[in-house]
Amino acid sequence: MTDRYVDALAISLDDLPLDPDTVLAGTPAAAAVELGEIGDALTGIEVGVWSLTEGTVTDTEVDEVFVVVAGRGSVTFEGGERVALAPGVVVRLHAGERTTWTITETLRKVYLAP
Repeated sequence: MTDRYVDALAISLDDLPLDPDTVLAGTPAAAAVELGEIGDALTGIEVGVWSLTEGTVTDTEVDEVFVVVAGRGSVTFEGGERVALAPGVVVRLHAGERTTWTITETLRKVYLAP
């Protein structure tokens, strides 16, 4: 990454191992890269790129806002709300929410998290 820009679709990501107990279907693989922070050490917001290949996994979320830049799928919240994921969709996650991610086409998102 330069100081000013990155190609979120082309940047290489580092593998993130998934807990096998969270995998409900398929053989999904996760990867991510932190791009940096906005703000100072106390109020900084982490910015990064994350991906998940096809399959279904569960997760407990952190505070985050993300925009999907590639791929398709859905995220279903414990209460039953389901959000369809496709390029351009922006989602707000709250710390502690339990979710199920069903990915049908490798998903890539840019995220902001405290």
